[in-house]
Amino acid sequence: MNSANEATMENKVYHVLFICTGNSARSILAEGLLNGLGKERFRAYSAGSMPKGLVHPLAIATLERLGLPASGYRSKSWDEFARPDAPQLDFIFTVCDNAAGEACPIWPGQPVSAHWGVPDPAAVDGDEELQRKAFHDAAIALKRRIELFLALPIQKLDAISLQRELHGIGQK
Repeated sequence: MNSANEATMENKVYHVLFICTGNSARSILAEGLLNGLGKERFRAYSAGSMPKGLVHPLAIATLERLGLPASGYRSKSWDEFARPDAPQLDFIFTVCDNAAGEACPIWPGQPVSAHWGVPDPAAVDGDEELQRKAFHDAAIALKRRIELFLALPIQKLDAISLQRELHGIGQK
């Protein structure tokens, strides 16, 4: 690769979609985390196969506690990202086991995908402290995986190696 192509690849903004069934908690957390940690190198989005239509308030509160932007999120269908006018996705991560097993739309450009399942904090019953802890734990698990993802030399890995690395991150 010549130096002009290398410079272009280093300046590339990668588009990442996080998918969960309801798009109200885990995928929202992941979107906020990657947009905060990925700086100008990444643009994260989230969607659901059956979106609930609203973002869980504890997802927003968790992002605020982590010092990340906590506005502008919405629960939306993954169909928005399969349309011709959608951003060209480079990566897709499922963050719940239900979404990982569902038949996904055909994504333009054949993005690299992996499953990074995290327990659903919105499913935790109990008092507010227990629920806040569940959201915090989910955010920390996602943050750890996102930091590992950000450390990958993406432009230097072939597709098979990249897929293997992303799958391995989902096991951590």
